[in-house]
Amino acid sequence: MRDVAAELKSLRLYGRVGAWADVVAQGNTAAFQSSHWLIEHLLQAEHTDRHMRSISYQLHAAKFPVHRDLAGFDFEHAKVDRGLITDLADLSFTEQAHNVVFIGGTGTGKTHLATALGVSGITRHGKRVRFYSTVDLVNLLEQCHIVETGNESYRFRHSGATAKSRIKAREQSKRGKPEGKVEPF
Repeated sequence: MRDVAAELKSLRLYGRVGAWADVVAQGNTAAFQSSHWLIEHLLQAEHTDRHMRSISYQLHAAKFPVHRDLAGFDFEHAKVDRGLITDLADLSFTEQAHNVVFIGGTGTGKTHLATALGVSGITRHGKRVRFYSTVDLVNLLEQCHIVETGNESYRFRHSGATAKSRIKAREQSKRGKPEGKVEPF
C-alpha cells in the first residue's frame, strides 16, 4: 500500500496531508476505501503530469533546432559506427563528465545524432541538456568577458632571465678566477 501522506508531502501538498490524516482517522470504512482508491489515482496522475511537464520544459530549454531521435536516423546511408552511437545513447560518458563532438560535412547527420542523444538524455535518463552549434558556441564565447593576459609567457621570460644571469655569472667567474679554483657563492 502506498504511503499517501509521504507522497503528498513530496508533492508539497501539505494541506492535503492533514485532510488525509482525518480520512485515515475514520478507520477502515467504505468511505476510507473509496477515498484511498481516489487519492492513489490522483497522486499517480499528478506524478505523471509533473514528469511530462518537466520533460517538455527540458526539451525547450535544450534549444534543439528540431526534434530528432535515433529511430529516425538512417544508419544504412551514413558513414557512422552504429555500435558506437548505440553505446553513446546510454549516456554513460556523462558520468565521467566527458563530451561528444560530431565532426563531418554538411548533411552527414551531426545535428540529427547530437539532438537524438540529447533527447534520449532528457526523456530516458533525466539529464539536463543544452544543444550548441559550433557557430553559436563561438559567438557565445566571443561575448564572454574572456580576460586578455597577453602573449608572452611570464614563466618563460622569468626562467630565461634567471638562466642568463647564471650563465653570465659563471662566465665572469671563469674570466676573473684562475682555472681549477672554485669559490662558493
